[in-house]
Amino acid sequence: MRTVVVVGNPKPGSRTRTAGERLAQALGGDTDTIELSELGPGLLGWGDPGVADAVAKVQSARLAIIASPTFKATYTGLLKLFLDQFAGGTGLRDVVAIPLMLGGGPAHALAVETSLRPVLVEIGASCPTAGLYQIDSTFDTDTSLADWVERWGLTVHRTVLPEADD
Repeated sequence: MRTVVVVGNPKPGSRTRTAGERLAQALGGDTDTIELSELGPGLLGWGDPGVADAVAKVQSARLAIIASPTFKATYTGLLKLFLDQFAGGTGLRDVVAIPLMLGGGPAHALAVETSLRPVLVEIGASCPTAGLYQIDSTFDTDTSLADWVERWGLTVHRTVLPEADD
């Protein structure tokens, strides 16, 4: 299963990246990570070759983990700039996406469902599971990842690799 982790944190090498890669590893398969912070000003317009390559990588993936810290109860503007590069309704056609957000506390836990999931669906992604929201200070020590994979891992595999059920 070819997986792409898209990291919408403005800080390279962030906990958001670690959380996204941990989820990809837990689900198995080959993983490629795109740090949006490395795309810089190319995200501010259309036609930048680096951004076009990143878009193509996401579009060719079977599974995309779209990861962002929670900023002002939603995903980052950096991630918004990237997602705007995809055509509405078809830009992520045939891509299974998992929205993942990290936040400072449980108060914004619904942001993954109310802000990030709708835009992924709007640009054509299939989101067959609940998103994953993790507390940024404990995401690597608590059971949230294991609990999510136990609940949703089989659904992801059946959606991404339906032939496995045959």
